[in-house]
Amino acid sequence: MSSPSPSSEAAAAHHHHRRQQAGGSGLVPLAALIKEEARAERPLGSGSRICAREEEDGAGASAEGRRRWRRALLRYGCAAQSKKGEDFFLLRTDCTRPSTSSSSSSASSPPPTFAVFAVLDGHNGNAAAIYTRDNLLNHVLSAMPRGLSREEWLHALPRALVAGFVKTDKEFQSKGQTSGTTATFVIIDGWTITVASVGDSRCILDAQGGTVSLLTVDHRLEENVEERERVTASGGEVGRLSVVGGAEIGPLRCWPGGLCLSRSIGDIDVGEFIVPVPYVKQVKLSNAGGRLIIASDGIWDALSSEAAAKCCRGLPAELAAKQVVKEALRTRGLKDDTTCIVVDIIRPDQTIRHPSPPKKINKLKSLIFRKKAKDHPNKLTKQLSAVGMVEELFEEGSAMLSEREDWKRAVTGTPSCHNANNLPFNVGL
Repeated sequence: MSSPSPSSEAAAAHHHHRRQQAGGSGLVPLAALIKEEARAERPLGSGSRICAREEEDGAGASAEGRRRWRRALLRYGCAAQSKKGEDFFLLRTDCTRPSTSSSSSSASSPPPTFAVFAVLDGHNGNAAAIYTRDNLLNHVLSAMPRGLSREEWLHALPRALVAGFVKTDKEFQSKGQTSGTTATFVIIDGWTITVASVGDSRCILDAQGGTVSLLTVDHRLEENVEERERVTASGGEVGRLSVVGGAEIGPLRCWPGGLCLSRSIGDIDVGEFIVPVPYVKQVKLSNAGGRLIIASDGIWDALSSEAAAKCCRGLPAELAAKQVVKEALRTRGLKDDTTCIVVDIIRPDQTIRHPSPPKKINKLKSLIFRKKAKDHPNKLTKQLSAVGMVEELFEEGSAMLSEREDWKRAVTGTPSCHNANNLPFNVGL
């Protein structure tokens, strides 16, 4: 696994993560967990893995218009095992929200910031994953209008993410390299989480109370019926690899090219049916908080979403990420690059629950739960919304930009052009 972002913070987090892994690959003793929990509870600012997010809340302001600030604390960790050297990740907690309007900030207020976490699983080489890691965030920010309030910024964020994905793909393809990558890109601003994804890297939310929900949709042709129908309706062919004698083997793939994913960044050699338009979901947590697990398919081919969440509950984020990787390797072995980021979004006064030993996972039961999660990606999120733990703000998964609500949200006077699929996007992004 190569280093994450070239930024100083990402590099520091990466080296810190490597030092944390020096203790061996076995299960962590309880005494070590208690020691780690005590270390994780140290005052804010004493470690690179803990940062505070402040969220402006105008609802319920006094008659004088005074704002209240609600603090969201982020604790995060990352673990990885490399097989092919094509997984990459991004950890940034110091991103400044650009050009916030004066009505939502003041000289006495801290600069508005947000955090970014991403997993990029490359294929056919690592060039696309590296390029996406280094450029996607800048393309997203360049697509945002200036002078927005925080509420307007969050409202515009889904469209900017789509524009950023499309521009990253277009620019990488112009280099003529045949590599491709999945991308699961998570932006956290206060208690609001916005996730954009292509491919089969996944982000799940483990909310307080133990309810697990998907914040992404897998774009595997084998399992995603809607994507198969889209590809074939556009004139593409979906089928398995044919071998001598006419037998078909392996997962469903899109031809030409033979990619088993229907969406990705890069992949100039696989034809126009593989698109970079992401599934986007935006939710807002209550101040009860929750845990995000963002991982490549090296995790999800071994563990269901439920199993991944359960195996690390009660552990601090850094140990939780390591535990998820260990559980995946124990279940399936190291058959692919395996990367996991865990982010806890909590109140500053919230403590980590006392750790309990991970339960053994029944493999058959795990596969059943995994299939159910894929068939109903939004069911659990809606259950969380019903009890007030998660507010679903936005969701859009169409591969056609002209059909997407986030693309219709903002209308600009900038001239437009078309990509290979005749989908409009802003050339000024």
